[in-house]
Amino acid sequence: MKKSLIGALVGGLLIFIWQTLSWTMLDLHRPAQDYTPQQDSILQYLNTHLGKQGGYLLPSVPKGTTFEEANKFYQTQEGKPWASIQYHSSYNTDMNAMYMNMLRGFLTNLIMVWLLCWILGKWTNPNFANVFLACVFIGLIVFINEPYSQYIWYKIFDVRSHLTDALASWGLCGIWLGWWMRKK
Repeated sequence: MKKSLIGALVGGLLIFIWQTLSWTMLDLHRPAQDYTPQQDSILQYLNTHLGKQGGYLLPSVPKGTTFEEANKFYQTQEGKPWASIQYHSSYNTDMNAMYMNMLRGFLTNLIMVWLLCWILGKWTNPNFANVFLACVFIGLIVFINEPYSQYIWYKIFDVRSHLTDALASWGLCGIWLGWWMRKK
């Protein structure tokens, strides 16, 4: 149990550090959160025309539209611009909220790596290479499950950054766990 907890603590911290670097100093996700000089007028327009917080896919059809009506509508939209909007009615710069988000992010990483350590602890003879590859494969599973599946439909602009994050963070974790969890 002690081995799994220490493995999870350090592994979770390595993933957290990579995530922090990726979204801040390395700025890998810039393509999905770029700047536009028209941001003030766009936000004012959204605030005026979107009645509530939420995710919006434009163009779209109202809930309850029949399949035939939706299909006919979407055919008229072929080749035209479209957008995916995550609208929030209030920007929050409260440092306490940021610290809580960081803590939740770290705890999530800790739990993920602890679950992996539990599985690795059940292996009869884990060695560095097998543990490292298991971590890299988990990174690929994480990437394929969410960012790539989202990209298939919505063409997110930072899909390569998510792949880099998955391989780098879980690769770092794999180097650590490959050394720490191997049978000596």
